[in-house]
Amino acid sequence: MATGRPHRPATRSRGIPEATVARLPLYLRALTALSERSVPTVSSEELAGAAGVNSAKLRKDFSYLGSYGTRGVGYDVEYLVYQISRELGLTQDWPVVIVGIGNLGAALANYGGFASRGFRVVGLIDADPELAGRQVAGLTVLHSDELERVVEENGVSIGVIATPAGAAQQVCDRLVAAGVSSILNFAPSVLAVPDGVDVRKVDLSIELQILAFHEQRKAGENAAALPEPENGEVTPVEPPATAAVTRGRTDREGQPARPDGGPDSDGGTDSAPAVMPA
Repeated sequence: MATGRPHRPATRSRGIPEATVARLPLYLRALTALSERSVPTVSSEELAGAAGVNSAKLRKDFSYLGSYGTRGVGYDVEYLVYQISRELGLTQDWPVVIVGIGNLGAALANYGGFASRGFRVVGLIDADPELAGRQVAGLTVLHSDELERVVEENGVSIGVIATPAGAAQQVCDRLVAAGVSSILNFAPSVLAVPDGVDVRKVDLSIELQILAFHEQRKAGENAAALPEPENGEVTPVEPPATAAVTRGRTDREGQPARPDGGPDSDGGTDSAPAVMPA
């Protein structure tokens, strides 16, 4: 099976919009579930519902793949699985290195979904000498001095950063210099990268704050829908506590601070377990 470095996804040359690319994994997850149940075909409405989008958007997305369903029959599930997997580059092997093996990094290393989706973790790197030599997910944690060697020997093109914010940019620079061209960043910092390097950022605290916003809005809507008391007095509704404790607070990198004041990234100091998507 080929390694990832010499290849780039076909989506760029075919001009598929980034918004469509971002939805392809959602379609693939829904289609994989159908395939596991031996469902041969699926309508655009059924698949759109399973993926959480509207059917018109789904049909438009699939038109970029050159895939059009059969009227009255729908889409062939197995063929769509193949098409989307090919467009996402999942028909080949992608070696991945994870830098920062604290609680979050270790959880990522143990995530079983990588292998089933075409990603093979080939290296675990940490700057803490006390972690070097430990076994995590069947791999030996290596000191950060080994980073460039691991990247070169395994043809790594995708790197995962799960370090504290202060170390993220230096790690990023070393990954890029070693030949890594795609980075998944879990550190609470914005990375500066040269042209040709892709960065995807995952910030759990930001996602929680967005949820807090929606909870606050729903609380306000529910309060507005309540009937006014007969005496004409209205009890004010307090905003959710989660929205209050995070408002206006940032860490030294300018990122939103965690409500408990602790570091956002995982350097082995957090206690909350990481939650990986299905």
